[in-house]
Amino acid sequence: MLVERLKIPDTEPIPGRETDREAAVVLLVSTVLLLVFAYWGRPGFFTTSGLVDWVSDNVGGPFREHPGVGGYVWWGLTSLVLRLAVPMAVVVWILKRRHIDFGLRFRGIAKHFPIYFGFYVVMLPVLFWASSLDSFRTYYPFYDEAAAGGVAFWMYELGYGFQFLGLEAFFRGFLTFGLLRRFGMLSILVMTVPYTMIHFGKPMPEATAAIAAGLILGYMAVRSKSFIPGVALHVSVAVTMDLLVLWRNGSLGNIF
Repeated sequence: MLVERLKIPDTEPIPGRETDREAAVVLLVSTVLLLVFAYWGRPGFFTTSGLVDWVSDNVGGPFREHPGVGGYVWWGLTSLVLRLAVPMAVVVWILKRRHIDFGLRFRGIAKHFPIYFGFYVVMLPVLFWASSLDSFRTYYPFYDEAAAGGVAFWMYELGYGFQFLGLEAFFRGFLTFGLLRRFGMLSILVMTVPYTMIHFGKPMPEATAAIAAGLILGYMAVRSKSFIPGVALHVSVAVTMDLLVLWRNGSLGNIF
């Protein structure tokens, strides 16, 4: 049964003017969005632009008490806009396609969750080992005050989760499915190149593992015709890493 579920889908390339145009639009839009997100969508921009002070003064509450957490909320929201909303608007209004054809599909995905859960179980010992390395223990969680716990921790994790929703929508949705009709399964390889590159600067084992993650999650998205289960897997792995690092650093009890 598992072999049947992992069977390579029938995704032969369809060369032609229509699929060439579709691929060209997806590649051009993706390039622009990658650039915009890199410079204006990350937590660092929120801090250096002065938004942190504006939000602290005008919104207040936890943003005044923990101004740094606003950057991660910004990260999550801009990911939703630039990686999910804008690409899906392009799909519907420019490409004249349906969003479900680009992986934004909920129907029929439940049967694929056991496979994703299996991948998560396989990752657990890897995460346990990685969390013991200094390169990971000093890198995660991204937000320095997460170890203090409280509302700031949960706001950080919420923004972190939104960021992954946008990430999967962009790479395993818009980019993969947008190139699928033109390049077939090679679209997964094309998507994996920029996906790996956004991990540059992270610990090398994680950046290297991004190659395998891109290929596996891309394949599973095509197989299930949805990037939604990949969101659940990616968030689960990321949050587990944060919790393991906090546990190793003796700060896990602070988050409750």
